[in-house]
Amino acid sequence: MQAIHGYYLEDLEVGMSDSFAKTITDADVCLFAGISGDTNPIHINQEYAATTQFGQRIVHGMFSAALISTVAGTKLPGPGAIYVDQQLKFRAPVFIGDTATASVTVTDIDARRRRIKCRTDVHVGEKLVATGEATFMVDKREA
Repeated sequence: MQAIHGYYLEDLEVGMSDSFAKTITDADVCLFAGISGDTNPIHINQEYAATTQFGQRIVHGMFSAALISTVAGTKLPGPGAIYVDQQLKFRAPVFIGDTATASVTVTDIDARRRRIKCRTDVHVGEKLVATGEATFMVDKREA
């Protein structure tokens, strides 16, 4: 992999994996709310969030998805890859102060279509908080 271009299709193998971890701050959640426009009080209002089943503010689910995008766009498959599809199930909340680790693992390679399928997971510690599958378009190496 090069800094300006990620893996080429020919460099990928089933089972390859990479990850990115981030400790999520109050500022991250507030900035994400501002950027996305998702101002649901469960994310930004402590008094409201205290009355919910979680008892405190929770991080936007799509913030976890953004961490998956970080792995895909910077590490595996890396720069130049195109996100084609993502299915995602949210299994548990992420709280402010948690360290969320997103991982992408290659599960299938379709060389003819220049597509790879990957398992996408987000963990907080040992707890799986989001899981799914993504498809990426990846360049072939120039002949």
